[in-house]
Amino acid sequence: MMSPSALLEKSAPLLACIGLLCAWQLASLELRTESFPTAWEAIRAVPSILGDKESLINIGASIRRMVVGLSLAVLFAIPLGLLMGRLKSVASFFNPLLMIIYPVPKAALMPIIMLWLGVGDLSKTLVIFLGVSLPIIYHSFQGGKAVEEKMLWSAAAMGMSAPRRMWRIVLPAALPEILTGCRTGLVLALITMVTSEMIARQSGAGNILFNALDMAQYDTVFAMIIIIGAMGILFDAAFERLRGSLVRWSKPQHDIPLSFS
Repeated sequence: MMSPSALLEKSAPLLACIGLLCAWQLASLELRTESFPTAWEAIRAVPSILGDKESLINIGASIRRMVVGLSLAVLFAIPLGLLMGRLKSVASFFNPLLMIIYPVPKAALMPIIMLWLGVGDLSKTLVIFLGVSLPIIYHSFQGGKAVEEKMLWSAAAMGMSAPRRMWRIVLPAALPEILTGCRTGLVLALITMVTSEMIARQSGAGNILFNALDMAQYDTVFAMIIIIGAMGILFDAAFERLRGSLVRWSKPQHDIPLSFS
């Protein structure tokens, strides 16, 4: 049987969501404006969205873009970050470029990318890729840099080549930090996905949201916000389970309970 403190810790995210919905309901009833429906009205609109085939196709397209952009960022950012962490020449070359790109809002690049690549999936996936890559590069860099030199010297003395040392020693040692970056990237992928779909409005969750706003269907607008928030919680919970299975031996350095996991 769980202790009261353990039970409270386990149920804290659920209680926080219930408290937020209650505050939303009371605020809406107090303001009484058409553009701010009650929490109950927004929740009632969720089944109609999830029961509509076209809406599900749009949400599925959003998830596909998000997965592709995040996967490409992982494949690109982890090797680059590890190389930057282990080789000063690589870090010296890429660091100024990343410092120039980092402060620029990725959504601000969307109009330019649309001019080059059109308004289809490619431009939106590229924006997600750009938004996700930087935190993964940073955490991979920090993880690679923190690997003890003695381990690498011992492996080199045993005849292990540099690529094998990177694969067998640096990557496993840096994996907890890398997964922290991937978790941050997962949240950014969701945010960037919706933002890009709001700008290039053809399909996706962002397109549903803005179409509803144009038609003054405010309950649908807030229902989509609930759905997007629920997607974030589910993705984070699934990733935390994956992280736990990959690095059971490591206690997370940045254990922020964003999900119900």
